[in-house]
Amino acid sequence: MANLLTDRAFWVNYWESKKGLAVQLPSNYLFHRQLADVIDKNKVETAIELGGFPGYYAVFLKKYFKLDVTLLDYFVHPPVVNELLQKNELTSKDIHIIETDLFNYEPEQQYDLVLSCGLIEHFNDTADIINRHIAFVKPGGTLFITLPNFKAVNGWFQKNFDKENYDKHNIDSMDPELLKSICQKAGLKEVNVSYFGKFSIWLENESQKSVGVRLFKKLAWLTGKVLTKIIPFESKNLSPYLILVAKR
Repeated sequence: MANLLTDRAFWVNYWESKKGLAVQLPSNYLFHRQLADVIDKNKVETAIELGGFPGYYAVFLKKYFKLDVTLLDYFVHPPVVNELLQKNELTSKDIHIIETDLFNYEPEQQYDLVLSCGLIEHFNDTADIINRHIAFVKPGGTLFITLPNFKAVNGWFQKNFDKENYDKHNIDSMDPELLKSICQKAGLKEVNVSYFGKFSIWLENESQKSVGVRLFKKLAWLTGKVLTKIIPFESKNLSPYLILVAKR
């Protein structure tokens, strides 16, 4: 599939390399304020997380907002999902799971909230993957997408110290104006795309990197944190994420 920068083998290897996936999710989980605003403002009752295995946001939304949630992904390993649910005092009955290829699936229902976190940047055709999200959104519902900002310092780290991972991302998708224009052309309203986070950098499987790389990354992280304490605002060059929110 030409549009896809990753395949099933990539995700199997990716998730099998991860340890400690079953964690207790805190109430201040990443993007919690933005999600709370959307849920409160729009009286959200149903939500689907696309490409979200092991389902952190589906579990988060069920645990703290009591939503009727669904997780859809190309690769789902039930034991991991069940362990995550147990860690958060939930059961397998608390979330619906759809294991399918998004490109060969017609939504059987639409939702008040459709979200993905770290998905769309793995596809070459950004408009196509966003429109596949929109197909799940009810009229009047909300689209909520986050993606990393590899045009910032974090991207420089990825490119120089984890080129293989960097190449799995469509850097062109990390453009607020592009994201806005795609949503507007699709007929969405109240489209807002913003940078999120003062500063952060990370490397996948950091423990496997050399001591020198880990020390350099730690020094850069500390320097960036100090700098953004002095200049505390989101920016293209430092913020680690972008958030897209739009109404159908």
